[in-house]
Amino acid sequence: MNTSLIHTEGCVLAAVDRSIYTESVACHAAWAASRLGAPLQFVHVLDRHPETTPTADYSGNLKLGEKEELLHELASLDERRSTIAQEQGRLLLQEVKRMAGEAGATEIDARQRHGGLVDTLTELEADVRLFVLGKRGEHADFAKGHLGGNLERTVRAVHRPLLVVSRAFKPIDRVLVAFDGSATTRKGVEMVAASPLFRGLQVHLVMVGAESTQASAQLQEAEGVLSQAGFDVCSALIAGEPETVIGAYVREHAIGVLVMGAYGHSRIRQLIVGSTTTAMLRECQIPVLLLR
Repeated sequence: MNTSLIHTEGCVLAAVDRSIYTESVACHAAWAASRLGAPLQFVHVLDRHPETTPTADYSGNLKLGEKEELLHELASLDERRSTIAQEQGRLLLQEVKRMAGEAGATEIDARQRHGGLVDTLTELEADVRLFVLGKRGEHADFAKGHLGGNLERTVRAVHRPLLVVSRAFKPIDRVLVAFDGSATTRKGVEMVAASPLFRGLQVHLVMVGAESTQASAQLQEAEGVLSQAGFDVCSALIAGEPETVIGAYVREHAIGVLVMGAYGHSRIRQLIVGSTTTAMLRECQIPVLLLR
């Protein structure tokens, strides 16, 4: 078993905000920390939200004394907003620590940071074993079905595994590893085999494509890696489009977690997460573990 492929030290780091995913993030992070035997840390990042538009500046039409008074009032307003945001963040972190404790986590810490979420996560990455995020943040456009912008930027920026959670936590006993025979997904299979995260769970290994000698050989080799690591493995080679096939398989077999490889930082792909990965993140109603 090649344990050099996984980062065996560090914490499970869960980013939380006031979105509807908060409780799910807390419970999934507690689940992962317990299975990995790792400490759990929550982080809440205080940032100026992009949808907040600045108040129009009418100070040029005011007399000197009136202008100074207005600027003082605006400064006081910003200070009050900052104080309220910090207190809301403190209460949020207190609540997610309680949730995680009830979900079985034991070693739990929390911190509040100022700045951008992606910058904060990359700054903390050296001490992280697994990131946990919600599919969308509190300001994402749910009506349009968009992924949160922070999520897409995080997927490109971090190099540790990233667990993107669904809206609600459900017990997990079956794992689906999406496999295509590429070096990325072969490495992903080896990472699953080496990690305690899914130990004792049934693993489904699915390859989407036309039947061929090469595809069958690649699938058999990957199945062997998991079997040798002690996993109960079910494998399948299914024709069709990856998004359609994987989505249907998840529903038909009551899969609890989907494991996929995320694209790297090639010049061509640096502006996207990857078409299949993005589609599955949007469509899947279960957590998705992205491996790098």
